[in-house]
Amino acid sequence: MSSTPTPGARNLITDVAGLRVGNAQDEHVKTGATVLVADVPFTAGVHVMGGAPGTRETDLLGPDKTVEQVDALVLSGGSAFGLDASSGVADALRAQGRGFAVGDQLVPIVPGAILFDLINGGDKNWAENPYKRLGAEALANAEQDFALGSTGAGAGATTANFKGGLGSASVKLPSGHTVGALVAVNALGSATVGDGPHFWSAPFEINDEFGGRGVAQTYADTHIPPTKLAAHANTTIGIVATDAQLTQSQCTRLATAAHDGFARGLFPSHTPMDGDLIFAAATGAVPLGFAPADTLYLGHAAATVMARAIARAVFHASASPGDTQPTWAQKHG
Repeated sequence: MSSTPTPGARNLITDVAGLRVGNAQDEHVKTGATVLVADVPFTAGVHVMGGAPGTRETDLLGPDKTVEQVDALVLSGGSAFGLDASSGVADALRAQGRGFAVGDQLVPIVPGAILFDLINGGDKNWAENPYKRLGAEALANAEQDFALGSTGAGAGATTANFKGGLGSASVKLPSGHTVGALVAVNALGSATVGDGPHFWSAPFEINDEFGGRGVAQTYADTHIPPTKLAAHANTTIGIVATDAQLTQSQCTRLATAAHDGFARGLFPSHTPMDGDLIFAAATGAVPLGFAPADTLYLGHAAATVMARAIARAVFHASASPGDTQPTWAQKHG
């Protein structure tokens, strides 16, 4: 890789050509959903490293499974209730004529993952599960440009010390490939070194994209609030995407490598109380050159861009009434 990595034009996962991201949130409930979609199906894989995941249709993403491409990927709040966001997306895609053809039927393939945001200060006494609606709204909102911070699946997210949020970043590689990350940060741990302004992801920052504060000079242990430990109110879920031409097996490896970004951007990560999960998506627009080298650099880029996206999620979080935690900007902005 170049010694001076360059992000794409938007510094978003949608710098991977053909991808769009949509967000929808309910400010009263303090929750939301995020959808990654393309005009045509794309190859996908997944890797789970947290001890408390919540997922839909992830088994079919195994490298030994028959269906290798998906129509969309969904990240949602709401714990198990949030899995219904994928249903809203699937219904809307079917109405658009999208889906895996089985006889005269179309079955949209929409894997999803959820985070726990049920005790974040929002009103969860809904009469009807809102996530199917939020999923459909997020799909309808899908564009190349989208907001970061307290939006979509990150609308109600928290970390050990600050509000979490939705983050994204991208990088262009010398091989001609682009790699992007999208992440909803709701971690047991912290994205910052203690309660200070410095992000664990600082060594990988490009163009002061999350404040340019640099690397911390002291490394105090991060305090984990009892509420986070006792309630298992956690989980960071994300997607890495590339325009490289990858198989489902290679996508699985890309998702696995990207978890290094969680470890670089969050302290601690992959705990028994987190459901940490990463999807990988490949549009296949740009062939591999020398596969062993290209896939190595793609994995390295995925980890680095994920670490940057985590910091951007917390950096861009915004305050709202009823918050249980301050934003990074309230304390350090």
